[in-house]
Formats: sequence, C-alpha cells, structure tokens
Amino acid sequence: MRRLLCLLLLVLALPASAAGLLDTRPSTTLGSINNSADFLPVREAFQLSLVDSTPQSIKLRFVATEGYYLYRHRFQFRADPADVSLGAAQLPPGEKKHDEYFGDVEVYHGILDVELPRTDQRAFTLAVTYQGCADKGLCYPPETERLSIDGSSDSVGSSGATSKNWSWRELALFFLAGLGLTFTPCVLPMLPILSGVVLRGQVGGVRGFNLSLAYVLPMAACFALLGALMGMFGAQLNLQARLQSAWVLVPFAMFFAVFALAMFGVFELKLPQAISSRLDRIAGRTEGGSLWGAAVLGVVSSLLVSPCVSAPLAGALLYISASGDALGGGLKLFMLGLGMGAPLLLVATGGAAWLPKSGPWLVYVKNAIGVLLLGLAIGLLSRVLPGQITLLLIGLLAGGVGLFMGALEFVYKPPRKRLGQLLGMFLLFYALACWYGAFSGQTDPLNPIGQSRVVADNTQDASDWQTVNTPSDLDRVLADAQSSGTPLLLDWYADWCISCKVIEHEVLNDAKVVERLKGYRLIRFDITASNAEQRALLDRYKLFGPPALMFFGKDGVERADVRVIGEINATDFAERVAKANDRI
Repeated sequence: MRRLLCLLLLVLALPASAAGLLDTRPSTTLGSINNSADFLPVREAFQLSLVDSTPQSIKLRFVATEGYYLYRHRFQFRADPADVSLGAAQLPPGEKKHDEYFGDVEVYHGILDVELPRTDQRAFTLAVTYQGCADKGLCYPPETERLSIDGSSDSVGSSGATSKNWSWRELALFFLAGLGLTFTPCVLPMLPILSGVVLRGQVGGVRGFNLSLAYVLPMAACFALLGALMGMFGAQLNLQARLQSAWVLVPFAMFFAVFALAMFGVFELKLPQAISSRLDRIAGRTEGGSLWGAAVLGVVSSLLVSPCVSAPLAGALLYISASGDALGGGLKLFMLGLGMGAPLLLVATGGAAWLPKSGPWLVYVKNAIGVLLLGLAIGLLSRVLPGQITLLLIGLLAGGVGLFMGALEFVYKPPRKRLGQLLGMFLLFYALACWYGAFSGQTDPLNPIGQSRVVADNTQDASDWQTVNTPSDLDRVLADAQSSGTPLLLDWYADWCISCKVIEHEVLNDAKVVERLKGYRLIRFDITASNAEQRALLDRYKLFGPPALMFFGKDGVERADVRVIGEINATDFAERVAKANDRI
C-alpha cells in the first residue's frame, strides 16, 4: 500500500507542476459551464501593463491567466491625438491553431511582450485593443485599455510589470514532486547512511530534529538559488513568448527526451569529475553531529545530486526558465528541496519505520519519471507538429509502456504482475486506437478514434432563428414572447466566437435538442459589433461574452438555474433543455 501511495504521489505531482509550460488548448468536448463565477472578468483574465517607455520604443506586457489566450490578429494600437506617429507593433509568432470554422489563427498563452517603435516624443494616450477567449469555451468581446505615455525621455522601468506566476497549489505540487524523487533507487537506500553521517546516532528529540533541519534548509536554499537564477535567465530571454517558436520548442523537447533516457539508465547525468571529487573531499572532512557541519553537508549534497534526481531537476529548471519568474522559481525549487528532505526529518524524529523499504519497486518509480519526461517532450512538440503526428507519438509512448509492462508476455505470472500486464494491454489497445485515429485524420488523444456525425432529418432550419443586435429589439422580442405565453431560448452569438460556431453547428442542430426545443421562440443576439449598447446589455445580464444560452419561461422570466455559459456538448444541452421544460 505504501508503494502504491508513493507511485500515485509521483505521477500526480510531476505532470501538474509542468502545467504552466504545457498550456492546454480549447476543447470542443467540454461539458456545460453554468455560471459566470467560472470565468474571470476580462481585465483579470488578461492583464496589460506598461513595461518601459523610451524615446525610441514602448514596451507592453500582456499576461494571460492560465486557461485563457489572446488572438494575434485582434491587436490594435492607436495614439490619441491621432497625429502622434507610431511604428508597426512587433509581435512574436503565436501558437498556431487550426479551427474547423475559422481556419488557421495564432494565439498567445502566458506572457506576451509587445514593442511599439516610437518616433514622436510628445506625451499621448495609447489605446490598446485586444481580444481573447477562455479554454473552457467563452470568448470575450474586444477590450480597449488606455495608457498614458509620458513625453519625457525617462524610462518607466519594468518594475510595474512584475506578475505572480506561482500559486500555493504549485508550491504544494513541487513539494510532492520532491518527496516523490526521494523514492528512487539512488536516493532512498542512502537515507540511513545520510542520517548516520548527519545525526551521528542522535536520533529523536529536539536535537535530532534541529540537526536534520540544519541539513535540509541549506540544501533547499541552494535549490532555491538555482531556481531564482533560472527564472531571471528566462525573464531576460522572454522564453515564455519565445516558446511559441519551433526553434525553442524542439530543443526543449530534446532536452526532456535526453533526461528521460538518463532515467532509463542509458547514461548518467552528473557533475564533472574534477568538481565532484573536490566536493566529495569537502564532505569527507565535514564532521556530522553539529549544526554547522549538517549545514555544510546540506549545501554539498544539493550539488552532488544523484543521477536519479539530476534529470528531473534539470527538467524543472527548464520549466522555471520558461516561466521567467525569479521569485516563483526560487520558491518552487525551495519546496522541491523541502520535499526531498522531508523523509530525513522523519528519520531524525524516530519515524523511520514509516518509510517504505528499498526494493525492486524503486526501479519502477525511476522508469515512471522517465515516461513522464517523455510525455512532457511530446506535449511541447504538439505545439509545432500536426495533430495526427502528435497522436502517433502519444500512441508510440503508450505502446512502449504497455510492452514494458508485459502486455504480450503470455506466461504464468503472480497476481500482482498479472494486474500490471492487464494495464499494459489496455495501454497497448489505446496505442492502437491512437494510430488508427491518426491515420484517419483524428487529433484528439482523449477521443482518438472519433465518432461519425449523423445528420438528422429534423435539424434546425436557419429560418427558425430570429437574429437581433440591439437592446431595443431584444426587449421587444422578449415582450412579444411574454404576451403570447411562448417560452424563448436566447443564444448570444458573435462572428469572432469559435465556441458560438461549435454550438450553432453541433449542438443546436442535434436531433434530440431540436425535438426538445419544439414550441420555443428561438432568438439569436448578435454581439459581433461589440458596441457600447451591446456591452451594457452584457452587464445587464451579468455576462462576460458569448457564447451563452438563456431560457425564458412563458411568463417572460429567465430560468437562471438552467442558464448555460461557455461551450457545451449536445448531450448535456439536451438534458438542460429537458430540465428547462420541467420549469416552463
């Protein structure tokens, strides 16, 4: 049971810690999102700040919150007064995204720096227009912010652009990742030896705890220093924005693949012999049993990490460098070090009996880390490779793991290994599904085979829908439906809303949805223009943007409990219509 718990901690911690690097893209298979609290206001989802203003250029920074993205083609920059001259905005290449209804677009996740060449030294107001969406399926109307640009030649400085790129959840996940790294064949067997050197037999009590803490804290502090340096390095290169380029993504993916090979035992990652031998001599001359000696051993140990730790540690450093956050990087690796040192604290306080015993299962933990690193490499490559190729690589990884777990070894095995073989057969079956889907044009790893779309005879006719685009027209339609005692469905739509197209073609035309909407008056409010009147209407109904689907009863009152905000699939919406029918 303890072994299973360790494996679960490792598998859950490492992928989640890399979520900021492998931002997911919008899915068209999400379930319903039914209240505005699930989405941030537009200026919280997308934070704009003035980084620097010089006589030559203006530098702006956009920070898209995790789960949100900005469109490259929707940026506009205007000066007020209009005779102030600005050069063309310098935007880095975006993440390429193909949409079934909109074609090829480019989007930005995370941090985006934009530079505007400047030739006029007068003070002016810069109007910045941008537009973005949430991965969960909500598109915001175009938003305009105004920034005051000083006419002096003094630089604004970059301090105002500092953003918090970490959360307590991330710190906890790094702690769990560090704890998981302890349960590797290179580290766990060393705990008794290490405790003997540091504690010198002083196990238990306040003295033992203080000695182990004096060892763990300096070790974690060294990790934190490495994290802060990598965060500063990444911020100077703006790797978050550059990660949209294949010239950066491919080398990063190769690094993760190399780290994975190290975890599989192909070779060892370690310091050069000249440096490691000198550190070994320092450690050998250091006496344990004292707080100072324990601290020195902690610093040396952080530099002499074992091959089982160095590969995941290098991967974590790459991830932190991409975030460009020195403070967050330092805190994350500090928590990683604390996690690695937690078992030693347990040993020092007399709790060694709670630790799992060494055994062959440690090799499986090491191999599992290697598989996760390969998964991260594929995730990076997915941004520049066609979806079918990514699906092939995912299938290759799943099939390899399945074969390693003995999927095709049809010989007698004890019950525990038979369970592993069953899991391996499932992974092999999933790999075959991925390969079949890739050659069939599918791209979704969660649904590799895909499903055929059956066009029903009773789909909605376009004439069944009445389109309005002004608040007065909408009020009139709602009043007419109320006076005639007709239930009404209101669909908030815009031409620039990808999810609106998905709902229009795949949800509202579904046979079951059409059947259940019989008797409704179908109204579509077109907010494409996104003018002041339409924005005021969004505020009236407490909406951030399309898509949204609202049900009004025969009495003209909205049934707020069945309101749908964001993208939804046909099955879930049909259930929502049935629920609405019970209340209308």
